[in-house]
Amino acid sequence: MAENARHYCIAIADRPTELGTKAALVEEFKWPLGTQINVQFLGGDETLQDRVRAVAEEWVGPDMANVGLRFGGDGRGDVRIAFSEGAGSWSYLGTVAQQIDVGQPTMNYGWLTPDSPDDELRRVVLHEFGHALGLIHEHQNPNHPIAWNRDAVIADLSGPPNNWDPQTIENNIFARYDPAQLESTPVDRDSIMMYPIPASWTTDGFSVGFNRELSSTDVDFIKKAYPW
Repeated sequence: MAENARHYCIAIADRPTELGTKAALVEEFKWPLGTQINVQFLGGDETLQDRVRAVAEEWVGPDMANVGLRFGGDGRGDVRIAFSEGAGSWSYLGTVAQQIDVGQPTMNYGWLTPDSPDDELRRVVLHEFGHALGLIHEHQNPNHPIAWNRDAVIADLSGPPNNWDPQTIENNIFARYDPAQLESTPVDRDSIMMYPIPASWTTDGFSVGFNRELSSTDVDFIKKAYPW
């Protein structure tokens, strides 16, 4: 790609410069079983909020994770969602969100609007709420290191529309977690947590397109990570 035309998500841990960030979940950032996670919107069109809520709730419930998402209500939201255009798509990992100052977002949808098509909204919301439950990016799963073409990745992500600095690229693409920190499965290229990866970004031709649904591994893994 002469210019990267894809928006990419940033996953934020408590120590961003140390973030190593299919399925893989950081044990340290898991919610206690049965937690009702309070979710608040910091702005945004009401119709768009309703669409986000409907998709996010696919992660939880008796047939999925043993936690709940409680939208609205009084008091401090554990997860606070903004729609700041141009600020990218990102989320803190799991319980790290509870460490963020009240009034500050813990998740952002920088390009979703009321006119966003359903498949794009699903892709982004499922991905970000995976992070909110503690899941890392699948391409950083240490069970299968990717053979990156570092120069190509840096050239694309340092330009528009992402405009990432070198540390952000290192944290969100190349860095890896210690396997001892994770619950994980073999790498799942169909995971909602997997980045789209063009073949030009790897030295062995490995590539992944846009995943827009939870994979069967995503579903099985979240049930085991948050059992009933």
